[in-house]
Amino acid sequence: MANRSVSPLTRRLETTNAFVFTLYAAITGFCLYTSIYAFRKTFTAATFDDLEYWGVSYKVWLITFQVVGYGLAKFAGIKIISELQPNARARGILLMVGIAAASWLLFAIVPPPYNLIFLFTNGFPLGMVWGMVFQYMEGRRMTEVLGAALAVSFIFSGGLCRTVGAFLMRDWGVSPFWMPFTAACIFTIPFLVFLWLVDRIPAPSALDEALRTRRQPMDRKSRADFVATFLPGIVLFVIVYVLLTAFRDFRENFSSDVWVSLGYGNSPEIFTKTETPVSLAVLTIMASIMLIKNNKVALMANHLIIMGGMVLIGVSTLLYEREAINAPVWMVLIGTGLYMGYVPFNSIFFDRLIATFRYVGTVGFIMYVADAFGYLGSVGVLFYKEFTAPDMSYIDVFITGGYALSIVGSLLILASMWYFHWKHRKWRDPS
Repeated sequence: MANRSVSPLTRRLETTNAFVFTLYAAITGFCLYTSIYAFRKTFTAATFDDLEYWGVSYKVWLITFQVVGYGLAKFAGIKIISELQPNARARGILLMVGIAAASWLLFAIVPPPYNLIFLFTNGFPLGMVWGMVFQYMEGRRMTEVLGAALAVSFIFSGGLCRTVGAFLMRDWGVSPFWMPFTAACIFTIPFLVFLWLVDRIPAPSALDEALRTRRQPMDRKSRADFVATFLPGIVLFVIVYVLLTAFRDFRENFSSDVWVSLGYGNSPEIFTKTETPVSLAVLTIMASIMLIKNNKVALMANHLIIMGGMVLIGVSTLLYEREAINAPVWMVLIGTGLYMGYVPFNSIFFDRLIATFRYVGTVGFIMYVADAFGYLGSVGVLFYKEFTAPDMSYIDVFITGGYALSIVGSLLILASMWYFHWKHRKWRDPS
């Protein structure tokens, strides 16, 4: 990648108006992460119904190996992403995605169950990518729009990738083992193009830094100081994020199995049809936070949006069980509520937290702390389903998890809201 500081496109973006810059960064960021997601999640379109090893279904093993890799990357990323220098982002993204693609090739060549290890080598590098991409977007006046566009890309791309994977198997006759690598090849050129375009985005301006606080890499001491300063709040919102991540991953990894049980097993387009309205709804809600100039008020609004999303999950599940809504409407409402809770933690919640307390640092650090524990929760749900409740259907686990998330998560996020409100008052008036 060329040096962004001397790129003509970078210089042009530095002098263009806010609307054009925001449109450019939002679209390129959205398309970049959509392309990257194809290197991760297309395999979930396959069910691998006939394969089982050591008493556990092959698909569960695949998901477990990938999630373990992804989760361990989040622990490593607490240090790596928080210390990452701007000039290393593009090279880092290219390297991580390249390793992920090579892993799918090896997955196709090596027979099961020996190819399970390549789900780990796929998940680990991709676990680093989100923080690298988001660093292009954080610390700006328009971070809500940019973060929302980037975050909803994994809602839209989740449906798109599963649709592509399902079509490759159904219409092109690609085997479930070669399908992930074939999909990765399809998305390689878009990935390279949009990586080049995103890498042209200039650093935050002086006005951005004045409104949202300067962002810089964090060493070990600054990370420890941040945790010590906000520890009770961090514990509360990390637990909420663990619940959201576990529910989100179960929905995403087993959505094909859920749709089969709902009678939509031969409809690859159902993934995109249900995720597109979710993407638009969440993008609109998240971007609207940009209108709130006061960082403290925006932080509180983020708490309320997260709680509203979790309440929506519980209410929509109750309506579905009482047959007041059909399955597609239920899945759209579940997705909307889920990502109303999940997306803020992957973009604007931490950005506003740092800006509220004028803390010089980077969103990547605290985001990766939350992510690291979030994926432990995801693995825990997988093991619970397989070893503690093997006879529970995917639908039953989904419904039970939705109610638990709605009730427990809402109480915890209210506690987090109270804590940061109290902390801010104390910060403004130490006496």
